[in-house]
Amino acid sequence: MAQGIVSVRMDETLKQDFDGVCQELGMSMTTAITMLAKKMTREKRLPFEVSIDPFYSESNLKALSESMEQMKRGQVVVKSLSELERMADE
Repeated sequence: MAQGIVSVRMDETLKQDFDGVCQELGMSMTTAITMLAKKMTREKRLPFEVSIDPFYSESNLKALSESMEQMKRGQVVVKSLSELERMADE
């Protein structure tokens, strides 16, 4: 069977971590990617759940941005974890 080449670009740290996990499992990155491709073509779906991390929601990013601006202006309020937990219960 003829072989094709697939080139994938990814962050260097992710690549090293991925390679490390593959090595621990006793396989190459090529084998892992081939396994993914075979499973996807057989099942006609992603073999894992894909969802959006709520951390990156528009409202959360806006709140983080506003908090950073307040911090830059020196408008910082410091609270302990127990104080924050009490506020959440109110």
